[in-house]
Amino acid sequence: MTTVLETDEHKALRAAVAALGNRYGRDYLTKVVAAGAYPDELWSEAAKLGYLGVNLPEAYGGGGGGIAELSIVLEELGAAGCPLLMMVVSPAICGTVIARFGTADQKQDWLPALADGTRTMAFGITEPDAGSNSHRITTTARRDGTDWILTGRKVFISGVDIADATLIVGRAEDARTGKLKPCLFIVPRDAPGFERRQIDMELHGAEKQFELTLDDVRLPAEALVGDEDAGLLQLFAGLNPERIMTAAFAIGMGRYALSRAITYARERTVWRDPIGAHQAIAHPLAQAHIELELARLMMQKAALLYDSGDDAGAGEAANMAKYAAGEACVKAVDQSVHTLGGNGLTGEFGLASLITASRVARIAPVSREMILNYVSHQTLGLPKSY
Repeated sequence: MTTVLETDEHKALRAAVAALGNRYGRDYLTKVVAAGAYPDELWSEAAKLGYLGVNLPEAYGGGGGGIAELSIVLEELGAAGCPLLMMVVSPAICGTVIARFGTADQKQDWLPALADGTRTMAFGITEPDAGSNSHRITTTARRDGTDWILTGRKVFISGVDIADATLIVGRAEDARTGKLKPCLFIVPRDAPGFERRQIDMELHGAEKQFELTLDDVRLPAEALVGDEDAGLLQLFAGLNPERIMTAAFAIGMGRYALSRAITYARERTVWRDPIGAHQAIAHPLAQAHIELELARLMMQKAALLYDSGDDAGAGEAANMAKYAAGEACVKAVDQSVHTLGGNGLTGEFGLASLITASRVARIAPVSREMILNYVSHQTLGLPKSY
């Protein structure tokens, strides 16, 4: 059997999503952000066309595909200038975790709604003192009869104000060892004791960032996702898609910036020739394109491994894809702004805001330094310094 990077179905999906994205574009998203609103129209149309739930099981209204297909959707929307960041969280992390590990009731309750876009779910792991280190999370879950009581804090949690619930990562005591182990809980937005505070960000996006406080939030037994003894496995089953989707977000953004710069370099004439004829302009843009393409190859590998059930292999590849895409995105945006000169900093061309946005893929959901730690230890077998 011949192995292909993308099937004809994948290519058709790319073309269809690109057409949708180009009907909305950067101007649409800029207006939404300026109004302090959310891209409801684009979200709803993408859902109706089956794009938001393309990775979820067909039995629950999804497309029956995987992260490979979902990453294509986010990349192409990003390349059109209108990425939907909540795709990283709602269908990719939360939808995947529930589809793989949720109870029958949780699947029935959430997956059809996540697939058709009528409900969204946020994801809460990062903490003020622990970052995303699952071993240092201090949000605790303790039993009270058949209920669970959650107490703790989370920070930099996207879209909590619009999400119907948040998938919270807490730690519960293991009855056998007494040690704390990670567990995942579905916390409704209006749960008593569940408070949020918006964080003032220099990054301007439709999805706002929040600090969460869980003050003895009481949850029924059915709020626990899957098996409390398999929490770490379930957690990483969601984190690998998060890294792959962050790579897609970054590649899409880099492609969008590069396309604006290429158009400008073809049309902008100084003396007799377009500036794109000069190698000092052309070569850095070509290099940025190559690095975006290389990052996409690693993203495709990570998605293939994940969708085939190779969680260990996907973990390594997803981290590498996220690293490569973040670096390529920052470089592409920087070079694109530089190509336009002063125009690259104007509102008319809309590239300057990407200087801040492009840093997201370097920082979140895990920093480039932590990925280098992962590769140093897990791949190269080098000793730890911590």
